[in-house]
Amino acid sequence: MELRQLQTFLALAETGNLSKAARRVHLSQPAVSHQLKGLEEECGVQLFERKTSPLRLTPAGQRLLTLAYEVDRSIREAQRDLARIAQGNAGRLRIAVECHSCFDWLMPSMDAFREGWPEVELDLVSGFHADPIGLLAEDRAELVIVSQTPKRSGVLYFPLFRYEVFALMAKTHPLARKPYLTARDFAQETLITYPIPDERLDLIREVLAPAKVNPQRRTTELTVAILQLVASRRGVAALPGWTVQPYLERDYVTAKRIGKNGLFSNLYAAISEESSRFVYMQEFIFITRRTCEERLKFVHSIGGGRPRIR
Repeated sequence: MELRQLQTFLALAETGNLSKAARRVHLSQPAVSHQLKGLEEECGVQLFERKTSPLRLTPAGQRLLTLAYEVDRSIREAQRDLARIAQGNAGRLRIAVECHSCFDWLMPSMDAFREGWPEVELDLVSGFHADPIGLLAEDRAELVIVSQTPKRSGVLYFPLFRYEVFALMAKTHPLARKPYLTARDFAQETLITYPIPDERLDLIREVLAPAKVNPQRRTTELTVAILQLVASRRGVAALPGWTVQPYLERDYVTAKRIGKNGLFSNLYAAISEESSRFVYMQEFIFITRRTCEERLKFVHSIGGGRPRIR
């Protein structure tokens, strides 16, 4: 069964007349009759009652008409979607996040984006990924949130914001009396982290590894579990300020700067060059920057206004 046969059948069913149907599908009357005959032979049943004016459908014809309407509706919807995608107003945006705590600010950003871009299908790519940037090339994500920008062919990076990482400890911990912590302060502590590679942990990559400090380790998946362990003096942690903002406001744990001038890191949106031509991608990055700056403490702008991408 061919699409053109269904389109001709639909025109004939709706007009009830060979000549009108022929004009609608831009065919001659003999061509319409030929297509109808071929369709009936393929289905093995008669679709119209002969010698009626207007033409009336048989029960089999009624069933095929239902299918023809469904196919026609699906085609029209697909054509509309393709037009919107071509104009940059619709599409799919799957977001992969390499940091556990990013969901705290990502969800409000997605909600704000969805209000202005309801035709863009948003989704989150969950789970740990050894090579998050690789998800772009594998067509498993359109945007990846990363803290490092390794050079990769066909990948563009756009800064989202700069944030400070704080050392966290119980209010009664001896380190809580210090103005700031150094690498040496972690040497005899149990460091509680997420179960991710060391190269993705700012404290280890930027502070402890260069100083050759390797404290005891304990891992847990949840931010709240890390803070509970810290509050009960089972160890210390280092997390972005936005992650612990509510807990600091409740005086649940104590936060100290890491180093005299603090430990800072950046977050970036990584996208493919191919995806960069979509307008909604530009808007998502802009909305994320603006939402985070408005809602989060310990966050500094590094991106300016709307990114200029193709």
